[in-house]
Amino acid sequence: MNADTLNHIPTWGYCVLFGTGLVAGFVDSIAGGGGLIALPMLMNLGIPPQFALGTNKLQATCGSGSAAWHHVRSKVVSVRECVEGIVFTIIGAVAGTLVVQQIDANFLKRLIPVLLLAIAAYVLFKPTLGARDIHPRVPPKIFYAVAGLSLGFYDGFFGPGTGTFWAMAFMLGLGFNFTKATGYTKVMNVASNISALTFFALGGHIYYAAGVTMGVGQLLGAKAGSHMVITRGAKFIRPIFLTMVIAVTLKLVYDAYWK
Repeated sequence: MNADTLNHIPTWGYCVLFGTGLVAGFVDSIAGGGGLIALPMLMNLGIPPQFALGTNKLQATCGSGSAAWHHVRSKVVSVRECVEGIVFTIIGAVAGTLVVQQIDANFLKRLIPVLLLAIAAYVLFKPTLGARDIHPRVPPKIFYAVAGLSLGFYDGFFGPGTGTFWAMAFMLGLGFNFTKATGYTKVMNVASNISALTFFALGGHIYYAAGVTMGVGQLLGAKAGSHMVITRGAKFIRPIFLTMVIAVTLKLVYDAYWK
């Protein structure tokens, strides 16, 4: 059965999806966590969970692609410098997508909120983090191999908080400032999103009408958010980054321990 025949979303629902994509794209392009906004809306409109996840990847790919494009165009990101990272991220994401179908992810559901809280505390009590570029602590080739495989795997396997982990990795490993780390994070998000999206598409688990509608909103929201990141820098990103880390953490704690 074609995914588009599974649900009949009313006209007003598409308006809501567009608006949701706009907000999610704006927030996600700055600090990640747009899925917290988009996925619940898809499910509230009656789309089955497996289709909601696939549709969410479609709209998220639009948003991360738009954000990445604007960062590259503004020369915040050099694609040539992160080709290895893209390749390793795709490999990791494919592996994670395959493995998650075989084992239980409950352990990660309980572990990840703890790691995210640690990141929030570190950023909160390290006010100079990401204020400017510092000397890299890890050689780029090693960094991209390790971070690409591990974070790509995590995104394919579980997902929430991937953007946060990437941003922290870039700041701590390669010494990037917040603006640059955010830009490079979006490029890696595109790589893992496309990998996951491919598998959802092959499985027929995408509701294209909803995904495209929300994706258009994502494109516009991500464009606006990326512009704010590039023009306002670390002081603008930091509070939104912390807010989204805490929001993602609370959602994961609720899902893991009380839901």
